[in-house]
Amino acid sequence: MGRKTLVDDVVDGLLDDILEGKLGPNDVLPSELEIAELYGVSRLTVREALKVLRAQNILYVKAGRGTFVNPPETWTGLGAIFRAASRGSSAEQVAAGLIEVRRMVETGAAGLAAKRHSPEDVERMRQCIHDMKLSRAAGDLDRFVAADIGFHDAVLRASGNPFVRALLAQLGQLLYTARRETSAVPEIQLHAIYFHQRVLDSILTGDAELSRQIMDEHMDQTFEDYERYVHSAKP
Repeated sequence: MGRKTLVDDVVDGLLDDILEGKLGPNDVLPSELEIAELYGVSRLTVREALKVLRAQNILYVKAGRGTFVNPPETWTGLGAIFRAASRGSSAEQVAAGLIEVRRMVETGAAGLAAKRHSPEDVERMRQCIHDMKLSRAAGDLDRFVAADIGFHDAVLRASGNPFVRALLAQLGQLLYTARRETSAVPEIQLHAIYFHQRVLDSILTGDAELSRQIMDEHMDQTFEDYERYVHSAKP
């Protein structure tokens, strides 16, 4: 993940104000000068930050009147939408929502991967499974999570469609946090290794429907594991 810029700081700060209710739907923002003084940045930086938020339909401009906040249901920035959903939902709802998104994207990607995978894609998947086994044996959670995410990214790459990777890349931090929470459970690590091998084997058959089915079963297991080992263990 790249280093945050001053523009990012202002974008995140204004978005936090909106999500915390300090700025509500259709409220007018402070002037560029006021925002610049608040964040200790130049007005040019503020203008760039406002452009970013307008591009995601979080803000809108009324000529001669200022910049205003759009209601969240009109937003188009995926990261902002998930931040808003996370604040208004329980951890369980967020986890279930992420699995639903993954199921929609990754089952289709697995089907495409069965028809389009290259030898390099297959080697990448095999290496990730190998790394998962090694890191599990060594008790290295961070390496396990990286290999887990790497496997799914390899499937997305193997689909041959760059848009599917871009979709899930928007949810990178949320997905990493969720993966790290579930992967801390030894039983879930075993299930992940088992299903990753099954997904790879199905892709190697070249059968798109089988690959979709096995990835769908993997998503079922992921949800069941969360419910059994994570959700039920919370006080």
